[in-house]
Amino acid sequence: MDLKELKQLLQILEEKQIAEFEIEEAGIKLRIKKAGAATVITGPAAVPIPAPVAPPVPSAEPTTEPGPTAVSKPVEAGLTIVKSPIVGTFYRSPDPNAAPFVSVGDSVKVGQKLCIIEAMKLMNEIESELAGEVVEVYPENGQPVQYGEPLLSIRPSR
Repeated sequence: MDLKELKQLLQILEEKQIAEFEIEEAGIKLRIKKAGAATVITGPAAVPIPAPVAPPVPSAEPTTEPGPTAVSKPVEAGLTIVKSPIVGTFYRSPDPNAAPFVSVGDSVKVGQKLCIIEAMKLMNEIESELAGEVVEVYPENGQPVQYGEPLLSIRPSR
C-alpha cells in the first residue's frame, strides 16, 4: 500500500465516519482507530500516523419516538451532551467489580475516560472532549446504545 492509497483509504473512512478499521496486506497490518487514538501500521516499516480528527457533527434529525435512553426531560441550557460515536453496549466501568469511570457530580478533564462502548468484541474508550462537571448519565450499565444516542451531559467549566 503506497501513500496515495493510504490517503484515499483515510478519506473514505472519514467520509463514512468509521471509528475503527483494520486490514492486512502484503505482511503489513494497518489498524485505524478514531476518537483521539493514533493510527498504527505494524510490519516491516512501522510508522505511526496521526488519525484525522473530525469536528463534531450536530444531529439534524429529531427523534420522533424517544428510545430507552433518549433524553426524556429538557436539557439545561449550557450543557454539552456526549453522544455515542458507534453502535454497541455501554459500560460505566472497565469490569463489573470496578468503580465507574465517572458519576454524576464528578469533575472531568479533557481526555479523561468517561465510559466504554463495546462493539464487535472491541472495547472503545470514550474520552471527554471538555473539562466540566458530569450532570447526568443516560444509559444504564450494560445497555445497548445507538449511534448519536446521548451518553452523558457535562456542564463545561468556566
